Amino acid sequence: MEILLNVLIGIGLAATCGFRIFVPLLIMGIANVSGYLNLTDGFAWIASYPALIVFSVATVLEVIAYFFPYVDNLLNAISTPASVIAGIMVTAAVMTDVSPILQWTMAIIAGGGAATTTSMISNGTHHASTVVSAGITNPIISAVESIISVIIPILTIALPLLAFVLLVLFVVFIYRLMMKLKNKIRTIQQY
Repeated sequence: MEILLNVLIGIGLAATCGFRIFVPLLIMGIANVSGYLNLTDGFAWIASYPALIVFSVATVLEVIAYFFPYVDNLLNAISTPASVIAGIMVTAAVMTDVSPILQWTMAIIAGGGAATTTSMISNGTHHASTVVSAGITNPIISAVESIISVIIPILTIALPLLAFVLLVLFVVFIYRLMMKLKNKIRTIQQY
């Protein structure tokens, strides 16, 4: 049961890496320092004070940068590989008391897959918003993503199963919204 909870925590944290790379790392570090989350020995540095300072500064800069239309699209384009790596890393960091083979297999498949999925959704949402509204609605989308990237990791650490269900529902909702926007763009382009 503990392995399943660790996998769910890893997936939840990795998925938020697709929205904001540094927020889950910061929350993981704070949760570890506070005693709410155990990290594997090789990832204990995430909870070190120098790392927490770096993650705090990086989080603030990342969140602010996403509020500028077109800058957010540029960040999304370059952040996808970084978010996948971060997703793999955060999943591996919470996979305690398992063999390294299982740890890294789950981290690559589940963590990397979750981060890739949410990163692609974020990219698609920002690009569609730019096309439909000329970037005017991008700050709203960025605000929602920033809020989600704080709430989901906290919820994931506190209530992993609930967070996983909410994350899946969110991904389905965003996917459906993207399909509607895509159809709207096609309709606009036909005229």
